[in-house]
Amino acid sequence: MKRVSEIKPAAASSAITDRVVLDAEDRQRRRVVLTSENGTKMLLDFSSPVTLRDGDALVLDDGSLIAVTGRAEQLIEVSAQTPTDFVRLAWHIGNRHTDVQFVEKGFRIRADHVLEEMVKGLGGIVKAIETPFDPEPATSHHHPHG
Repeated sequence: MKRVSEIKPAAASSAITDRVVLDAEDRQRRRVVLTSENGTKMLLDFSSPVTLRDGDALVLDDGSLIAVTGRAEQLIEVSAQTPTDFVRLAWHIGNRHTDVQFVEKGFRIRADHVLEEMVKGLGGIVKAIETPFDPEPATSHHHPHG
């Protein structure tokens, strides 16, 4: 089995030989065996978790490059009429500790009917989409829940 020796950021190389297609959750790992579209098995094994972005490249121990492609997921894109409304929506979503991806004029979250109804109830604009999800990397935080 081949090993992943490093990760190159998106658009850092053009000599891609294969690809792995992963959803957002599967692109946040410390250790995992991946299988490319052409059947190459590779071990990703780092000392701490890494976040693979859509377009990154995995450098294998033999020097070959495997593209990381985000799998399309059911998402909702949220926007607002005013900047104040947008901040309010972002605060409520953040308070639910859900993954979020900021885009030019809004943000994306995984499709969830409860959150969608909450956003609509707060005056937000919701659009259902299916596209790769690249949420903000998680940060460690410790505070009481309860």
